[in-house]
Amino acid sequence: MKHSNVALFVPHNGCPHACSFCNQKQITGQSYQPTAEDVANAAETAKASLGAAVKNAEIAFFGGSFTAIDRDYMIQLLEAAKPYVNDGGFAGIRISTRPDAIDEEILSLLKDYGVTSIELGAQSMSDEVLSANKRGHTAEDVRKASRLISEMGFSLGLQMMTGLYKSSPETDKKTAEALAELKPDTIRIYPTVVLKGTELYELYEKGEYVPQGLEEAVPLCAELLEFFEERDIRVIRLGLHDSESLSENMAAGAYHPAFRELCESEIVYRNTLEALKKNRIAFGAAEIFVHPSSVSRFIGQKRKNLMRLEKAGITAIIRQDNRLGKYEVRCANSFL
Repeated sequence: MKHSNVALFVPHNGCPHACSFCNQKQITGQSYQPTAEDVANAAETAKASLGAAVKNAEIAFFGGSFTAIDRDYMIQLLEAAKPYVNDGGFAGIRISTRPDAIDEEILSLLKDYGVTSIELGAQSMSDEVLSANKRGHTAEDVRKASRLISEMGFSLGLQMMTGLYKSSPETDKKTAEALAELKPDTIRIYPTVVLKGTELYELYEKGEYVPQGLEEAVPLCAELLEFFEERDIRVIRLGLHDSESLSENMAAGAYHPAFRELCESEIVYRNTLEALKKNRIAFGAAEIFVHPSSVSRFIGQKRKNLMRLEKAGITAIIRQDNRLGKYEVRCANSFL
């Protein structure tokens, strides 16, 4: 069964820094701080709707730096969630926090309350990029916290951003390599979006920061997606969640409500070009074989991939082959 989260947002709570890119309210569309009653209500609603699938669900506290919020408030939320773990049917509790808000004491406390998964907002493994974006922690903080989390038996999740101020595609790739070395169970990749009311927006307005657009971010993130999947690291999110608030407050950057689909389509397109080259097909009609579930990936949004092939002189005749992998492509000359 598919894993799911019962997400409760604790927006911009507990974070001691104002990162250049951050405006939690505009990302989540929420500034309200959840109560213990909210936690119980969300868990009860999820149990009723998920049924047996609740055993694959975690109660998740996202949106802030969970281990840096007021300790009494954090414990109230955990106490409300704990009865729903194990005996209550849920698989566990997931939290997100900062790398510099993790130590052995807090991890022991989290374990006592049934926390099973911890995600760290690493964002970059370049100290220059971290400093420029006022993250307030170092790459070494990410490494230290990740090791502690794994050693104490939690599932480790890491989050990275691409296209940050002072970063580059090469820097982002090095970040991916450094995060993979920490052997996380999951990764989230967020292309930078410029939100109004942030320092990054001011830099953008002054022309000191030029954000990546989709044309730059999609090829890069497609490469990162493939990189992690080849190492059996699950990419559980690629691109920001769609929301009305985000759409209204975004000034620039690589945002699309179906960003992951764009990246997966890019991977299939690249593999198509490689298959055509391998078979020495440079023009004319070609039979393109893909897995049935990847037909839409091959076609691309608004038929983008088909149009790119046509522009290159290739007329694609789509064939389905269940033996192929998700991104795998096979091709042959067609004489139709």
